[in-house]
Amino acid sequence: MRRRIAMLGVVALAVGGAIAQESGSFTLLSPDLQPGGPVPDTFVLNAYGCKGSNQSPALEWHGAPSGTKSFVITVFDGDERNSGSGWWHWVVYDLPASATQLPRGAGAERSRALPTGTKQGRTDLGTDAYHGPCPDVGDPPHHYVFSIYALSAAKLDVPPEPSGAMVTATAKPAVLAKATLTVRYGR
Repeated sequence: MRRRIAMLGVVALAVGGAIAQESGSFTLLSPDLQPGGPVPDTFVLNAYGCKGSNQSPALEWHGAPSGTKSFVITVFDGDERNSGSGWWHWVVYDLPASATQLPRGAGAERSRALPTGTKQGRTDLGTDAYHGPCPDVGDPPHHYVFSIYALSAAKLDVPPEPSGAMVTATAKPAVLAKATLTVRYGR
């Protein structure tokens, strides 16, 4: 039975993209979010009827594989049904390999809390900054997947203000490992 569960984990990694290392040793954590738990109001959007503080949560990661030269962080809502393709809530790239954490609020537009050289891409709200959850009233709670990708490339060759889809597609050949943290929010 354990072997079957382990194989399912490997299949899940293969479905998620070309990941060279199982993410078991590479972990993404947040002192602000509990895996599978609800998103506190501090991290919820403050627009479109939502009344949060729209701060990005603090994040920390451990166990990046050797050869890591940079990281990409994204927040994606695959449950967003109005777009037909999910919703990008945060895109961070060219995060140096020396980084092991981001403080709460680092996702502000023109943030000075991001490490030197780090860039933010364009979210589906149209900004180069974090924007928190705000699903439609009456929707079942959405799942927000915070992902970190350890890359073998120091920089991504993308145009200014790239989308989450462009950043993750461009990063895919350089991905050494991926770790995720999934939370939920509904109203």
